Amino acid sequence: MALEPVPRKDWYSVLGADPCADVSDLKQKYQKLILIYHPDKQSTTTPAGTLEERLQKFIEVDQAWKVLGNEATRKEYDLQRHEDELRSMGPVDAQMNLKEMSWNEGDRSFSLSCRCGGRYLVSEQEAAAVSLVPCDTCSLMVELLRDS
Repeated sequence: MALEPVPRKDWYSVLGADPCADVSDLKQKYQKLILIYHPDKQSTTTPAGTLEERLQKFIEVDQAWKVLGNEATRKEYDLQRHEDELRSMGPVDAQMNLKEMSWNEGDRSFSLSCRCGGRYLVSEQEAAAVSLVPCDTCSLMVELLRDS
């Protein structure tokens, strides 16, 4: 029996932000939410259950900012998010190393023919970061393996 992938938290939705938002927009949303949910800002008359929910939301908002407020962790998160989206789009057809793909000097990319007649294309820059490459015609993908 195959294990289902563990659903990841969508840090953008936690902040109520668009994935295309710049850091200043993310920071503004973070600051607004952190003021709303900060434990010190809660009324003494707020019910205990509501206080617990707000504390959890405060922790969640803080974690979202830790991921999205740092350029390196945001880039890593965005790549993982994109890969998760690709995995949900279609099946992985094959696993391969870059050296098994053809090098195109003109556009500095790697390519491979798909069984549907389309092509798997990955730029030189993307090759270091991506692990799934979709076919440009069908829903199949290849998984790039890293040399150990």
